[in-house]
Amino acid sequence: MRWLVRSICGSIFLAAITAASADAQKPLTWQEVRDKFEAANPSLRAGQIGVDESRAEETTAYLRPNPTLGLTADQINPFPGGPPHGALGVLLSVASVSYLHERQHKRELRRESAQEATTIAGSGQADLERTLIFNLRSAFVQTLQEKAVLDVAKENLTYYDHVLDVNRERFRAGGIAQVDLDRLELQRVQYESDLQTADVSLRTAKIQLLALLDERTPVEQFDVSGPFDFSDQIGPLEEIRQSAVDTRPDLKAALESIDKAKTDHRLAVANGSTDPTFGFDVGRNPPIDQYIGFSVSIPLRIFDRNQGEKLRTQLDIEREDRLAEATRAQVFSDVDSAYAAVQSNIALLKPYKERYLQQASRVRDTISFSYDSGAASLLDFLNAQADYRSVQLNYLNLIASYLEASGQLNLAVGREVIQ
Repeated sequence: MRWLVRSICGSIFLAAITAASADAQKPLTWQEVRDKFEAANPSLRAGQIGVDESRAEETTAYLRPNPTLGLTADQINPFPGGPPHGALGVLLSVASVSYLHERQHKRELRRESAQEATTIAGSGQADLERTLIFNLRSAFVQTLQEKAVLDVAKENLTYYDHVLDVNRERFRAGGIAQVDLDRLELQRVQYESDLQTADVSLRTAKIQLLALLDERTPVEQFDVSGPFDFSDQIGPLEEIRQSAVDTRPDLKAALESIDKAKTDHRLAVANGSTDPTFGFDVGRNPPIDQYIGFSVSIPLRIFDRNQGEKLRTQLDIEREDRLAEATRAQVFSDVDSAYAAVQSNIALLKPYKERYLQQASRVRDTISFSYDSGAASLLDFLNAQADYRSVQLNYLNLIASYLEASGQLNLAVGREVIQ
């Protein structure tokens, strides 16, 4: 009986461990978050359907004109008993087929124009993905920032609670007055408030990230992980500029629009040419019994030679060229602005990491020791605590600004030049 009870208890214990493991989801890295986003985001999936629709239009553009079939039954006499009509009273039947022959490679030009439209749609999809990935990266960085802020808030509260415990002992020993202890305990409210604010901000950041992923995981079970730090290694500006020119999908789309405009102009010129219609007919005529015939119909392009469309497409080439120049200038502007922001953040972060963080910690510990020893005032102690808290938060906010600027630079280039 005992072994049965132990076996049941062991099974319950293992089931509890398994359930707890299932509830605790492994934190997602940036690459895992991006993969889930690309696989599930509705906007990206809808955009890909649009590219597929454009590809389907290539088939429509290359279709041949349908031939026309005509069937004729004439000289039907539905009134019997009348005077004889001779040959006219005999049924006349005719079958004809006609086909429009397109000249000057109209079908090929239509297909080429449709293919270039698909290429532009693909570049537009890549540009949409570029923008959405930037939004995703911003939400990911925001989540990492709020996690770091929450950790600092917990650390500050734990440290301050330790200080309060020491000063309560000093109060019991008569080392400090009641009013000083009250002021210390009142100051704890600020650290409690920081902790609650950081917890709410972290939950909000996770909710925004889950919305971008189209994920229904509970907030408590969702977590991300990644380095929340900065690197002072950044490539030269000219190299990054050239990378942006080679990579930016919106610039590619602008250049591809110029090629399409040229193709459309060639198609407009071809559409101004004359397309003959060839016909073949076979019939039965009582005097000559049966016959066949051929015909050619040629429109006379006297007034309408597609002049307006030729002019419009010619102007469209120049328009697309100007738009491409404007897009290229915007690319350089985006890269230069983001590059300057990254460098500025690096310049601010270096002294924080090299000096300010250590100095703030050293000042806090020194003033705390001095206060415990009676060599520093309560005001000095509270100021040191506030300065340490301010330096820590400023450092985290600067790292978040650096990561945001790095994401902006990646957006400007069109790929991740800074991981």
